[in-house]
Amino acid sequence: MECEFEGVVWEWRGPSPYHFVTVPPECADVVRQLASAVTYGWGMVPVEVRLGRSRWRTSLFPKDGGYVLPLRHSVRKNEEIALHDIVHVRLIVLAG
Repeated sequence: MECEFEGVVWEWRGPSPYHFVTVPPECADVVRQLASAVTYGWGMVPVEVRLGRSRWRTSLFPKDGGYVLPLRHSVRKNEEIALHDIVHVRLIVLAG
């Protein structure tokens, strides 16, 4: 399953700050349908992500009935992404 969307970069301030993009409801609904077949611990869903010239594997985190995509510091640095930027994301849910 592939999904492309645009989203705003936001920060979660915890012991270590993390940056995320919220997966929009139309993509989250499709991910949710596949999640039981691919999820591992805590509802995490493995994905491959393309953002600009960067490509990496990570997992979507379940949040508030949807999903959020964590953005690595190295990707944000390489793509010159700042807090509150709007980014174009392509993700592929990976089979378990």
